Amino acid sequence: MFAFSPGELQAIGLSLKVAFWAMLGSLPLALALAWLLARTEFPGKTLLDAAVHLPLVLPPVVVGYVLLIAFGRRGPIGAPLAHDLGIVFAFRWTGAALASAVMGLPLMVRAIRQSLDSVDRGLEAAAVTLGANRAWVFLSVTLPLVLPGLLTGMVLAFARSLGEFGATITFVSNIPGETQTLPLAIYSYTQVPGGEGAAARLCLLAIALSFAALVASELLLRRTRVIVLGHADRG
Repeated sequence: MFAFSPGELQAIGLSLKVAFWAMLGSLPLALALAWLLARTEFPGKTLLDAAVHLPLVLPPVVVGYVLLIAFGRRGPIGAPLAHDLGIVFAFRWTGAALASAVMGLPLMVRAIRQSLDSVDRGLEAAAVTLGANRAWVFLSVTLPLVLPGLLTGMVLAFARSLGEFGATITFVSNIPGETQTLPLAIYSYTQVPGGEGAAARLCLLAIALSFAALVASELLLRRTRVIVLGHADRG
């Protein structure tokens, strides 16, 4: 019952690979967007905020279709990438990572932004008065304080990437060994006679991974609250 076949192990390994690179690739953008939304005021901020969180409410197949149009081999972004740099997303595992990154980005931005909002700005101001420049204040004061929230966002984005289905199958199809991640493998096994056992095994694994991610994110959120309350008490 719990012995995974080579095909199942391949799907599991590909899912972990896709989720890792989706999380890592979206981290710099998520951090920049969270900082922009939490610490700056500019025209169109509300529209940017809505655009960042749009994947949370859009049907995933819509996201996948937009990615296919934009990043396909003939798309306005995909064509020059493929021709000039040899980077191809459509029907490749890299496309699955891109789709997962887009779907997980709002969760990461939201977690980091909430941590930034909870940082005591007085600590940053004190570092500036001591002669630190903005970059050093961010690295030495702000980043350590938002680290639990940043890690929470990474965990949630990773878990979201593991469960991504609609955008992935629309953008890169369901190709065993190339784009068939864990959810797509479950779907495939439910469509063939005798695939119930494999589907059940993968479902149990997906539930376990998702549960572990939620527990980890909750522990990190509690850590964030402890840090914030500790600084408030000292203040």
